[in-house]
Amino acid sequence: MAPTEILTRQHYQTFNRFLKKYKLKIGFIVGKESRLSDKKISKKTLLDKIKKGQVDMVIGTHALVQKEVTFGKLALVVIDEQHRFGVEQRAKLCQQKNIIPHLLSMTATPIPRTLSLTFYGDLDLSLIRQLPKGRKKIVTEIVPPKGRKESYAFVKEQIKKGRQVFVICPRIEMKNQEEGQDIRKNSWLEAKAVEEEYRKLSKEIFSEFKVEMLHGRMEKEKKERIMKKFKEGKIDVLVSTSVVEVGIDIPNATIMMIEGADKFGLAQLHQFRGRVGRSEEQSFCFLLCDFISQTENRRMRALIKFDSGFDLAEKDLEIRGPGDLAGQRQWGVPDIAMEALKDIGLVEKTRKEAAEILKESPDLKAYPSLKDRLESFRRMIHLE
Repeated sequence: MAPTEILTRQHYQTFNRFLKKYKLKIGFIVGKESRLSDKKISKKTLLDKIKKGQVDMVIGTHALVQKEVTFGKLALVVIDEQHRFGVEQRAKLCQQKNIIPHLLSMTATPIPRTLSLTFYGDLDLSLIRQLPKGRKKIVTEIVPPKGRKESYAFVKEQIKKGRQVFVICPRIEMKNQEEGQDIRKNSWLEAKAVEEEYRKLSKEIFSEFKVEMLHGRMEKEKKERIMKKFKEGKIDVLVSTSVVEVGIDIPNATIMMIEGADKFGLAQLHQFRGRVGRSEEQSFCFLLCDFISQTENRRMRALIKFDSGFDLAEKDLEIRGPGDLAGQRQWGVPDIAMEALKDIGLVEKTRKEAAEILKESPDLKAYPSLKDRLESFRRMIHLE
């Protein structure tokens, strides 16, 4: 399960190519489109085959956790970009009726709740700390209002050298469509909007270059056309919302400018930064902020100090808290269960007692009440 259609399609194409010689039946579900072994198939037919266990692998977006999707024999769940899904969404894939599947959760930026479970629970951890050969550390800087002019001048020089630029904005347009609120009445609504920024950059700041706009409300074909042009180097500056947060690989893009950087969390900021620095050329990430509170400043400083998503997740855990074990919150003041996990002495005593019980009765037949309670707990609590 991957969070965006672009990334899901990329995985589907990769797995079809990688596993071709094994002749596996690989399904694909995104929105209204569904495929099986790279051939179009009706969603109803594909869902029926999945239910009967006639599909070896299914790759999809959030569509995989819709109530009409039932797996016959789901044994392995792989969640890509884990931080983009909620607790319940991730849990739905793992809470099957017949078996509890193995789970592989992948992300460059673990959320606080997951990190806490890694420290104190039974979630195994694998880290890839090294950069691909030839990659350089991305230069990250906070740009206050008075530093914008200098930053724009630097970006122009980079474009003239043949480089490309991402400009990320928190919103699509100036108006709140549901409430019709004026942008000046709310700090979130004051955040830079893609449409406004696109007009400013294309007509004033970067008028001599090719500037395009991208956001989630655009038609699928138009989005794909714009991304194709950007990948081919036909666009110099791409002004976008968080739709490009994951699954976008443009090696020639070396500058990431994040407008209203204080409106994003650490995980998102790190993901945005990861859209550049994908070649041997030096890359830059500029955090443009009009005003930064003390908490927001801690986030910005952490991003400048750390390159590793794991290190940033630790900082995020410190700033935001671990959230709930039994609930849906992935951050904030911990519940009683999560707080208990911080009691190392209690954790050690509990593990010792559990080891002795399992040594005496590995299948827990000698402890029927405990076995029933454990099964109930495993289905109720999603330990990732």
